[in-house]
Amino acid sequence: MGEKIAIQVRNLSKMYKLYDKPSDRLKESLGLTRKKCYREHFALNHVNFDVRQGETVGIIGTNGSGKSTILKIITGVLNPTEGEVTVNGRISALLELGAGFNMEYSGLENVYLNGTMIGFSREEIDAKLDDILKFADIGDFINQPVKTYSSGMFVRLAFAVAINIDPEILIVDEALSVGDVFFQAKCYHKFEEFKKMGKTILFVSHDLSAVSKYCDRVVLLNHGEKLEEGSPKAMVDMYKQLLVNQDPINTDKNGNQEEERDIVAQEMSGSWKSNFQVNPDTLEYGEKLAEIVDFAVFDSNGRITNTIEKGSRFQIKMKILFHEAIQDPIGAYTFKDTRGTEITGTNTMFEKAYIRPPKAGETCVITFEQKMDLQGGEYLISFGCTGYRDGDFHVFHRLYDACNITVVSTKNTVGFYDMNSKVTVEQD
Repeated sequence: MGEKIAIQVRNLSKMYKLYDKPSDRLKESLGLTRKKCYREHFALNHVNFDVRQGETVGIIGTNGSGKSTILKIITGVLNPTEGEVTVNGRISALLELGAGFNMEYSGLENVYLNGTMIGFSREEIDAKLDDILKFADIGDFINQPVKTYSSGMFVRLAFAVAINIDPEILIVDEALSVGDVFFQAKCYHKFEEFKKMGKTILFVSHDLSAVSKYCDRVVLLNHGEKLEEGSPKAMVDMYKQLLVNQDPINTDKNGNQEEERDIVAQEMSGSWKSNFQVNPDTLEYGEKLAEIVDFAVFDSNGRITNTIEKGSRFQIKMKILFHEAIQDPIGAYTFKDTRGTEITGTNTMFEKAYIRPPKAGETCVITFEQKMDLQGGEYLISFGCTGYRDGDFHVFHRLYDACNITVVSTKNTVGFYDMNSKVTVEQD
């Protein structure tokens, strides 16, 4: 890979003025006050990084970290407050849904409009038109106003234009998330073609699996500042710490075992949920003779996290408080996909890990340890405590969709599970 720079970002800042009320903005614009009537909010604060030609670079970070803002500045949609961006090459950008489209125009008219804005002549767009229409695959809707399109049709056309006009630099924001699974597969296949052709790609996404698979390098942002840049795995690990309010900069990057044990001890001493992303709309019900008072997911390093790497070992922990004596209690968890389909789960009865009959006031911690073989994607975990009392089965406490888990994968197969096949090929 050559060292020629495609995108250079230097000391980049973007500050917005936040006013408590509209009259303050009016007073300042009319020069009626010398008092500062606004608060300064830095969407970006002195950010620096380079993207070399031929690289695929990802930008990740929590919501509000400045990811989309930096792309808009690079593409010229926004002007920076301070600093500068240098771009060497023709850019094609797919930012948020609708950017660069006229809603009253037909899809075909928008193809020519976008192509012209990027810098192509009508003759050059004519030469690319068949490839664009084939990739978008929206049929006769190409002649209808785009205001009549579904979000899926809209992004298909926008991406088809962006990726088929042969840019030197492709910039993509979260817009792909609205496409169906087959369209996304086609887009990522195009990404791979671009990489082989030596194109430069700057990629912002919450899909950590895609970031890990396609990016050569990742920039991690937080609250408008660049925390670090490096390999996808290292940056995803740091991002996971950010999600549970840990400081990834001051954590031993070499995985020092003593420090790992200290972190786990700190987490174990308090509430697990306080270090964990919990669904505020969790559905709960039950008699609450026994109550699930705490739960969390731990990665292979013992850290509480909502992100698990496919193929790694992880633990699900739940703590139950018994308000009354209960005969043969059972602790359980279930994985569901985002559509609500139950995929897998188990409980202490299935696993023959029996809980002795507890007395009122006692607690019990149940740890389920397993290997993550689910495909990369988003999942929901539910918890349950059931059992027998006076010979009858009771539901003591259930928490439906209590938390989400993101599985990060660089290789997905068909269906929910990876069969972990070992493949050999013999040829003459």
